[in-house]
Amino acid sequence: MTRETLIQQIKTKRSFLCVGLDTDITKIPEHLLGEEDPIFVFNKAIIEATEDLCVAYKPNIAFYESYGVKGWQTLEKTWQVLPSTCLSIADAKRGDIGNTSKMYAQAFFDQTLSGMSFDAITIAPYMGKDSVTPFLDFPDKWAIVLALTSNEGSKDFQNFANPAQKQLFEEVIDRTNSWGTIDNLMYVVGATRGEAFLKIREHAPDHFLLVPGVGAQGGSLHEVCKYGMNKDCGLLVNSTRGIIYASSGKDFAEKAREEAVKLQQEMETELINAGVI
Repeated sequence: MTRETLIQQIKTKRSFLCVGLDTDITKIPEHLLGEEDPIFVFNKAIIEATEDLCVAYKPNIAFYESYGVKGWQTLEKTWQVLPSTCLSIADAKRGDIGNTSKMYAQAFFDQTLSGMSFDAITIAPYMGKDSVTPFLDFPDKWAIVLALTSNEGSKDFQNFANPAQKQLFEEVIDRTNSWGTIDNLMYVVGATRGEAFLKIREHAPDHFLLVPGVGAQGGSLHEVCKYGMNKDCGLLVNSTRGIIYASSGKDFAEKAREEAVKLQQEMETELINAGVI
């Protein structure tokens, strides 16, 4: 999915919602457990209930690879039913170097080799340029670099400042900006950071930002939009638990849709207020 297509989908759907598919078999409705592949059945129902309300889906790869071969098969089947109108993000947080990064890129981008061709993948940039650029070598694919995350431990490194008082996350953005473009590079920025989006936009005014942390983690959608939205929207706001686990009963997909509708309506208001639509 190109940048232009993504922007058009945001305007058409009046939404910048990303639905996280961090599907935990211990949390899905009990009546699904008798299915041959309960996680896939759950995912498919969630996707069918929400695809007109969101512009992206983000399976967290750990929730699949923890089941070995069967988990990878579930992931592949899930990828196959993701709608073409939505950006597909492999939340893998890979971060190795050289040929290893190239192999990771092939695993998630090269359908001929792996059976999957996600549009985007999350990347940990700690090991530098050669941990990121192999993913940028694939045309029409996105690398989503971890910049300023919402977890408590992020403070251990990400806010470290050098003598010029430039924080590590700022250096990450500035360096990676020169490796890619606004057409193939995004950044992960946690919703719980609020006004930190002002600092992010100083360094990445036009890039898309993938924003976890709204909802269950306490992030405010309005605050994210107030400080982080640009003329093209420039945001993909992820919600996982608040949507996919809205109900543990047979109405789980219906309730997931209800929660997605609430977020979509809030997002529509923000897009109107910002003049994006």
